Amino acid sequence: MTAVVIAEDDADIRDLLVFKLMQDGFDVRAVGDGPAALDAVATERPDLVILDVMMPGMSGLDVCQRLRSEQATKNLPVILLTARAQEADVESGFGVGADDYVTKPFSPRELLSRVHAVLARVGQ
Repeated sequence: MTAVVIAEDDADIRDLLVFKLMQDGFDVRAVGDGPAALDAVATERPDLVILDVMMPGMSGLDVCQRLRSEQATKNLPVILLTARAQEADVESGFGVGADDYVTKPFSPRELLSRVHAVLARVGQ
């Protein structure tokens, strides 16, 4: 089963993501902030990480950058999820190494398609 870590500080969005991904057959671990995301990645060794950009403690951009800087997680697929849709924001997301960038509000169906596309690109 494909494992996904979700880091999203909005409980309603987090619960929706968990529900939709589990409904699609994923094993999901959800957390509410950046430091907890790093802990979850270290313990769970997921196949994919979905990070909200604006979270307490540590932004999704910082988490992504940290994942890319470590040998064990440098190739771990990361999707950033955010309300920040300006061109510079998207550029920043890809600049820290994100594999995809999804803006809020989003369609759960579109997010699932992007999850499958990112996993297909990395051979999962």
